[in-house]
Amino acid sequence: MREAEIAARPPWKSPERRLLDYLLVYVQEGRCLFSVEGVDYPLHAGDFCLIQPGELCVLEGLDATITPFAHFDIFFHPQRRQSFPTRPGQTDLTAFSHLLQPQLNGLANVHIPTHFHPSEPGYLVNTLKAMIQAWHDPSPVSQLEAQKLGTQIVISLLRDFGTFDSGKGRSISLDWLQSYLSLHLAEPIRVREMARQGGFSPSRFASIVRQVFGMPPHRYLLHLRVQHAQDLLERSDLTLEMIAQYCGFSDVHHFAKVFKRQTGATPGAVRKAASFGPHPAERP
Repeated sequence: MREAEIAARPPWKSPERRLLDYLLVYVQEGRCLFSVEGVDYPLHAGDFCLIQPGELCVLEGLDATITPFAHFDIFFHPQRRQSFPTRPGQTDLTAFSHLLQPQLNGLANVHIPTHFHPSEPGYLVNTLKAMIQAWHDPSPVSQLEAQKLGTQIVISLLRDFGTFDSGKGRSISLDWLQSYLSLHLAEPIRVREMARQGGFSPSRFASIVRQVFGMPPHRYLLHLRVQHAQDLLERSDLTLEMIAQYCGFSDVHHFAKVFKRQTGATPGAVRKAASFGPHPAERP
């Protein structure tokens, strides 16, 4: 990222120029008219626009506008620090062609419209604003956070406007999930948090989990909790209270109810069938 703002402006106009990098704009309030490669795009509140490197553009706010935006690179370039957001009137980039980013639309099976409609507009707006806020904090952690959020935006765009073999990506994209959930079984975990961990929007994440595991995320999490509880019942002498706690259940009653519904047996029956038998604290 090299420039990002939540710009609040009276009517404005930026004369024609070509970009070296990417410009993502969200129209939060007001009306805009963007001309990109000779095509006019009327934009209203709630609209998104992505201008890609090398494209000739004229940007105009028809009235007072609020437009969160970001200039950024996507592809690594060792001379990226020499690049810059081009200035009004700067249309001949011959002297800077070595800094020009490749276009995403130059990739096979990818076509992102200039004026686009994301599958999760709320997610994209929130991520863009969080990225802008993080970028303005010069601390190393915030700068890394800004880069991470920018990557999530790019991933979201590729998922929405790229055509890929989802069967090849599924085993890779969710390899992390079981390990992540296993480390946090004792904690309350929301679907949004799981999705954020993998760089997905919540709806996209839920869809992929259904495809891969045949159940929604919360049921998959419950499956892992019951599976771990059964293992502890059979292989440890922990009390039912401790097992319920370690597996993320609110109390023993909740644990027993869910466990029986999932396995058809009570925790006590499983414990009794195991070599440990009842914990001393649970004996009459």
